[in-house]
Amino acid sequence: MKVFINKIIPEIGFKLLDEVGIAYTVWKEKPILDRGQAIQFCKGHDAFISVGQAGLDADFFKECNHLKVVALHSVGFDGVDIKAATENGVPVGNTPNVLNKATAETALLLMLTVARKALYLHNKIKKGEWGASQPTQDLGFDLAGKTLGIVGLGRIGTELAKIVTQSWGMKILYHNRSTNDEAEKELGAKKVSMDELLVQSDVVSVHTALTPETKGMFGMEQFKKMKPTAIFINTARGGVHKEDELTEALRQRIIWGAGLDVTNPEPMSKDNPLLEMENAVVFPHIGSATKETRDEMSRCAVENVIAGLKGDPLPYPVNPEVCQGK
Repeated sequence: MKVFINKIIPEIGFKLLDEVGIAYTVWKEKPILDRGQAIQFCKGHDAFISVGQAGLDADFFKECNHLKVVALHSVGFDGVDIKAATENGVPVGNTPNVLNKATAETALLLMLTVARKALYLHNKIKKGEWGASQPTQDLGFDLAGKTLGIVGLGRIGTELAKIVTQSWGMKILYHNRSTNDEAEKELGAKKVSMDELLVQSDVVSVHTALTPETKGMFGMEQFKKMKPTAIFINTARGGVHKEDELTEALRQRIIWGAGLDVTNPEPMSKDNPLLEMENAVVFPHIGSATKETRDEMSRCAVENVIAGLKGDPLPYPVNPEVCQGK
C-alpha cells in the first residue's frame, strides 16, 4: 500500500505511517501540482493525502476511483466534489475540531489589529513617518463592552465568544440556522436575524462554511446595514464576501475596517488595493498555522489513511455512506 502526499506535512504524520509500514511519496517541490499532475501521481498510489490540492472534481474522482481513501489535511472540503467522490466509491476524510482555538485566536488577532490600526501604524514607522503625534491622531477604539455579532456560531465561533466575553465582557449576538443552547446559557449569546445582527454589532465575525447559500452573502447591501464604526472579520472562506464590494465599502468609509484571513482567490495578488488601505488587514490564511494545530491535522489525516487502507470506517469521514473494503 502506498500513499501520495502533495506537500510536506508535519513529522508526526510520517512517523505514524512508518509505524504501520505504509510507504509514501511526497511532492517536495515548490510548484503546486495541477489536477492532471495530481491524477498521474494518484494513479500509482492507493491513497492520497491532499494538502489544499486544487481540482478534486468529478473528473479527478472518475480517473482515481481506485483510491481507497482521500484524506484532506484540512477541515474544509468546499473545494472537493464530495458527490463525485461518493458516486465513485472513494471515502473522503477531513480533520474536524482540531483548529477551533487557533482559528478563533486568528479572528481575535484580526479584531485587535484592525481596531487599533496596528498594521497601518507599523507601516508608518517603516516609511519614516513616526513623528510627533497629536492626541486626536490615529485613534482606534476599545473592544471591551462592545457587541460581537457571529455569523455561524459553531465550534470556532463559540471559542471566540468565550474569549471575548470572559476577557472583555463583550455581548454576543449570533445568526444560525439552529439555536446554540449552550452558548446562550453559558455566554449569554442571543440569536437574532441577520439584519438585526448587522445593525447592532460593533464587530461582525464570519464562521460559516462556504455553501451555495453562503457564497457572496456579504456584499455592499450588508455592509451598508452595519455601523459606520463596525469591523468585518472573515476567517471562514474568501467566497463568503464579495471582495470588490468590501473594498468599495472600506474606501467609502461605509464601515470602519475589515480583517481577512481568507481571500478569493488565494493567494491574493500583491497589487490588491486592500493591502494598501489604512482600514484593512489581510493575513495569508494562517487560521490553523500553529505547530500544535498542524500536528493534530497531520495526525487526523494519517489516521484516516490508515483506516481507509484497512477497509475500516474513517475516524473523521466527510462521506460516511461510502462502502469500505475496496
